[in-house]
Amino acid sequence: MATTFVNDLGIYLRASYPIITIVSSEEDRARELIDELLRQEETAGRPRKLFVWTISRGLVDARDRPASKEDTRPPERALAFAAGYGEEALFLFKDFHPYLKDTSPGAALLIRQLRDLVPEMKGSRRTLLWLSPLLQIPPELQKDVTVVDLPLPAESEYRQVVEQAMAQARANPAAIVEMDEDAIDAIVKACQGLTRSEAENALYKAVVSRHGLAAQDVQSILDEKEQIIRKSGILEYTAAVENFSGIGGLGQLKRWLRQRNEGFSQKARDFGLPNPRGVMLVGVPGCGKSLCAKAVASEWQKPLLKFDLGRVFAGLVGESEERMRRALSVAENVAPCVLWIDEMEKGLAGIGGAGDSGVATRVFGTLLTWMEEKTHPVFVVATANNIDLLPPELLRKGRLDEIFFVDLPDAPARAEILRIHLERRQRATNDYDIPAVVATTDGFSGAELEEVVVDALYEAYSSPEKRLKTEHLLGSAHEIIPLSRSRASDIEALRQWANINCRMAAVSGEPEHEPDSATRRRARALDI
Repeated sequence: MATTFVNDLGIYLRASYPIITIVSSEEDRARELIDELLRQEETAGRPRKLFVWTISRGLVDARDRPASKEDTRPPERALAFAAGYGEEALFLFKDFHPYLKDTSPGAALLIRQLRDLVPEMKGSRRTLLWLSPLLQIPPELQKDVTVVDLPLPAESEYRQVVEQAMAQARANPAAIVEMDEDAIDAIVKACQGLTRSEAENALYKAVVSRHGLAAQDVQSILDEKEQIIRKSGILEYTAAVENFSGIGGLGQLKRWLRQRNEGFSQKARDFGLPNPRGVMLVGVPGCGKSLCAKAVASEWQKPLLKFDLGRVFAGLVGESEERMRRALSVAENVAPCVLWIDEMEKGLAGIGGAGDSGVATRVFGTLLTWMEEKTHPVFVVATANNIDLLPPELLRKGRLDEIFFVDLPDAPARAEILRIHLERRQRATNDYDIPAVVATTDGFSGAELEEVVVDALYEAYSSPEKRLKTEHLLGSAHEIIPLSRSRASDIEALRQWANINCRMAAVSGEPEHEPDSATRRRARALDI
């Protein structure tokens, strides 16, 4: 990726593009790549000088010496120096964008200076380079500015960072480095989505805190990614502590998700498989859709990002669209990851309606385009309770791999759910008549079954014996009115739609076959 950036930038410079803006927060890495490009030009017999401007130091040359006897810290003086410089040169301006805003007092003068400078620089082998983490171009200059994105480091660059951290750790006699080739590959994969500086910080933190480096330091990398997510202000990092063993039933969905996990590996790429795109979980409320999203991230050992679409919308013109793009960019930067959009129909409510000024439609269009064209390994898990509120274009193939319908649990699934909740509260299932409770809870959702256990525990706690009995569970089940009775017509309509449009998350009466530990290890190895 860095080679592509250098080649593209070199073409623009040789073609005498007057102003080029590099969008990146990695100043040091960008400077290294620019220096590499200038060395290539020097080898080719066409050297040019480099001047770097910052508001704190003004213009300095490649040796950090002032470019002029005059104070070039003011932006207008730096541009005047560039206009009067007669030799071939590259002028690198860092964080120049704040001075071109409408709110900046001298913005009008700077824009006029730049527009006067553009014709002079064309064909002169003098170029202005803007380096900034934000892309902000005044409308007057949009036709004259070329944008180049500096991509995140490639796998080879991450490997160099890991090897440098290993070398630093080995230099300390008290440090222990336990890194084979598989461990290096695992950490390199975990680093994807971080800047080089962020990857270095995470690895050196692991070296200092653990007095060495090992495969389990992947968690340090994930912690660094969590910080990136939190700083976005839109996405929320969610701890994925549940795995598939904590979800009763849904055997079809679990098997499908385990297959998709293997699709993230390089062997899958070589086989011709694309990265898994995502899944929509539609169904009765309280049947484990959100829990599945958390379990996927835990099972796959990937960060879980919760995307609240309601946070995207803002009052200023264009800000909502920018927030959507920023949120999706953060998700791509921490990939591979799981992006969880809970109750998606509520976040997209109002699209195309009488009250929609066009903002919701544009935001939704940005999301749709990204879901179809994304190349980063971001697996989307979207959940919905009311399918009628979802736009039909969201449900077509190409944006999501599959739509699963999560129905009320059948008898075997209810028994498994009850067992999970009892064991989670340190109760042995053999002490209770589970078949009787299962028969009494026909039509209960997973959330309602959990409430049966919790309510029964309260009853048991208030009893003289303070011991949970089957009678408490049965009594609690009789007291609860399930959604399947209170909203029977709505659930039946949803089932009829799902029979035509969805794949079933569970097949009635089908046993759940959990893979053995060897199969799980193979899946994890393929993921790494």
